[in-house]
Amino acid sequence: MISLINRYVTAFGPSGNEDEVRSLLQADLKQLGAETQIDALGNLSCLHAPGKDKNRSRVLLMAHMDEIGVMVSHIDAQGFCRFLPLGGVRAPWCVGARVRFGNGAIGIIGAEPHEGSTALKFEDLYIDLGASDQSAVTVNIGDSACFDRPLEASGQRLIAKSLDDRIGCVVLLETLRRLRSTPHAVAFVFSVQEEMGLRGAGVAAFGFDPDFGIAVDVTRTGDTPKARPMEVALGKGPAIKLRDSGMLADPAVVRSLRAAADHAKVPYQLEVLEHGTTDARAIQTARSGVPAGCISIPCRYVHTPSEMVDMRDVEGAIRLLVDLLGRKL
Repeated sequence: MISLINRYVTAFGPSGNEDEVRSLLQADLKQLGAETQIDALGNLSCLHAPGKDKNRSRVLLMAHMDEIGVMVSHIDAQGFCRFLPLGGVRAPWCVGARVRFGNGAIGIIGAEPHEGSTALKFEDLYIDLGASDQSAVTVNIGDSACFDRPLEASGQRLIAKSLDDRIGCVVLLETLRRLRSTPHAVAFVFSVQEEMGLRGAGVAAFGFDPDFGIAVDVTRTGDTPKARPMEVALGKGPAIKLRDSGMLADPAVVRSLRAAADHAKVPYQLEVLEHGTTDARAIQTARSGVPAGCISIPCRYVHTPSEMVDMRDVEGAIRLLVDLLGRKL
């Protein structure tokens, strides 16, 4: 799957600019024989509903297409671009990072001189496009950029930008590819603007009206030096979410996910996340309420230019979902 993952993590897709990622997904889903739909907000979906059982459960699987990024807010006379974050970008992690705009322009994020005891803020930062003055700048106010990094593999570990949540998109694609049969009607949804407040997920969940839903996203880990204690580590299997700052996972969905993992002999972890949430929150509160859960891929350095996941966790998430969908719940 490395070449497949590489296509997705190197694609341009900051929140609100998911077109390139959506086109990749449409092409791959077409190869799998799936018919796709795009709603008014830009969410991409396909329905896998073999058979004619009208009483089958309606299952929603969701991963988000967008990634964190930046948006130009001002261009000064010297050609330097001030910017605002798109999603959970942190100013101290930006300095020296390369960014790429939709038109291919490459810039580097620099910082104004400041006292070392003062934490960097976004007003201290700028993007240097190498322009000599404002007239030579090739981007405009409101243009968005993503971090620019190649995919690197180190054993079972992958390092790339936008693994949050392109790795979830790949998990859904591979699940559909491997799913031989299911008693359910399954909607595979690739949502927009998750990083800006789960904006696409609520729309998509309302439209499909599922019996239950599962988001596939990344989660933080507690396995780095001096990390805040957390029972999630790379390489120990996908994490089944119990709680994050936006939701409590439905107990019945958690039981089903754990049972599927046991049946498929997939090692898994239990996730209690202190900060952050996923599309599962928006699914859970759609219409009159939807039982929802989340499968999380452990990821170090979330929301930085270089995120890290373990392929064993990715493979485990796929096997778990295939087993879950293959049986009645």
